[in-house]
This record gives sequence, structure tokens and C-alpha cells, in this order.
Amino acid sequence: SKNEHNRLMEVTEDIYKKLGLPYQIVAIVSSALNDNAAIKYDLEAWFPGSKTYRELVSCTNCGDYQARKTKTRIGRAGSGDAQILHTLNSTAIATERTMCCILENYQQADGSVKIPEVLVPYMGGKTVIEAKE
Repeated sequence: SKNEHNRLMEVTEDIYKKLGLPYQIVAIVSSALNDNAAIKYDLEAWFPGSKTYRELVSCTNCGDYQARKTKTRIGRAGSGDAQILHTLNSTAIATERTMCCILENYQQADGSVKIPEVLVPYMGGKTVIEAKE
């Protein structure tokens, strides 16, 4: 599960790299974790309006904690080789928080918002959202 947890974090990080948002990865100390988390990373992005990094994403390796609670196992039916599995959780992209971060980081002096290059194809080729009076 450690490798898959790292892969989830890499996929998540790639999203924010492509959006061009300033971010940092924070490893959460074990004393701050709840019972279901073995390892947890937060991706925090920069919010210039408040001059601080804020959490956008959590990526957690829950180990076998959740599977034990729900008696979730993996194996071939009837083979008797069922094993408790590990569970992972990743927000990947928290839409509202990410939109706020994009707006803050891409707002221009005239109030318009430059659209991140990776999103231009999804905006019909539009590169700027003009400010309204």
C-alpha cells in the first residue's frame, strides 16, 4: 500500500503542477493523525490574499484499520486465502478550494483572471475571464 499511496500523491501533485499553482507537500506528524491513518500527506497551495499556504488535498494510507473494522478482505471465493487489505484515501482535487486558489493566483491587476494554460481547452480556447464592472 505504501507504493500505491505514493502513486496517489504523485498523481495529485501532477494536477497542481499542471495548474501552475504554488504548493508544498506536508507530511502530517503521527501525533496529529487519527486512528484510521497510518501515513498522511497534505498538499497545501499558496493563497496570496492571506499570504499563507492552505490545505487543498489530503492523501492518506489507512493501512488495514478500515478493512479490519469493515471485515473487508481480498482473495478468491472459497479458496480460504482471503487476506485483510489496506485502504487509501485521496481527495485529489477539492473543487471549491482549488477554484479559490486559481482565482487568487491568476487574478490580474485589472481584476481579470488569466486561465491556467492546462484549462484553456476546456474553456473553449478562452485565455482570460474579464472583470465585470
